[in-house]
Amino acid sequence: MLGPVILAASRSDKMRRIVSAAPVTKPVVNRFIPGETVDQVIPIVEELTQAGLEVTLDVVGEDITEVAQSYAARDAYLRLIERLAELGLGEKAEMSVKLSMFGQALEGGHELALANVRPVVEAAAAIGTTVTLDAEDHTTLDSMFAIHEELRRDFPQTGCVIQAYLFRTEADARRLAAAGSRVRIVKGAYKEPAEVAYQDKAEIDKAYVRIMKILMEGEGYPMIGSHDPRLIAIGQELARQAGRKLDEYEFQMLYGIRSEEHLRLAAEGHRMRVYTAYGTDWYGYFMRRLAEKPANLLFFLRSMITKN
Repeated sequence: MLGPVILAASRSDKMRRIVSAAPVTKPVVNRFIPGETVDQVIPIVEELTQAGLEVTLDVVGEDITEVAQSYAARDAYLRLIERLAELGLGEKAEMSVKLSMFGQALEGGHELALANVRPVVEAAAAIGTTVTLDAEDHTTLDSMFAIHEELRRDFPQTGCVIQAYLFRTEADARRLAAAGSRVRIVKGAYKEPAEVAYQDKAEIDKAYVRIMKILMEGEGYPMIGSHDPRLIAIGQELARQAGRKLDEYEFQMLYGIRSEEHLRLAAEGHRMRVYTAYGTDWYGYFMRRLAEKPANLLFFLRSMITKN
């Protein structure tokens, strides 16, 4: 299984230097990360929204080591929100944030991350949009859920992410599937031990379906994060069985993956949101995209062979 190996490499400084230095890397990275600055990504947002799609934006970078970096992350999101406001894109573009980028892993990190993310959530609300808290490895989740609960007291539209491969997630889904909640379900893209997570793809898929059913039958707003045609079809059927209208749930996929499917779902009347990352610290995000699907890794390797 190459996935766990790639995930381990995503935390390796040595591999970061090797991959970053490879001449072919940047053109391949551009498939998944269309820019490094706000100015570079805004035209992509305009293009996607004009095509009938919605967007969630992620400023990449999570393994910070200094408090000053957490303030820089906060300010990067605030600049993004300013640009979205200027262009009137608030209703079509939301933000996704990783609390590790806001200082969660530093000393006093829970309070630091909450203090940094709150002004971002407040600014997003002011322009008619919202923020979703991304899930990271299992050791960070209790803090993430506590911050999510705290933010929802003033900004109930704040979303969060749950990961199907974790044993705990079905219970989390039942707790979160309440009126007014916004919950994105994904399979999970971190290297987790067998003590806390399913390791077999078939078991992860079964858990994903069980969790989708919980969310669809709940009172919240499910966001189905998957590129798997079978899971998407099951999600549509579960929504139908639950009596949900097309605007009472949405699908989410990554920028650069199955783009034709994005347009097909939107044309059918589904809400389809494209998860679009940008920034200079792209390495960890890029490696997890390779680990998620063998086709992504093959695409990278073929590019290296072709270019060399």
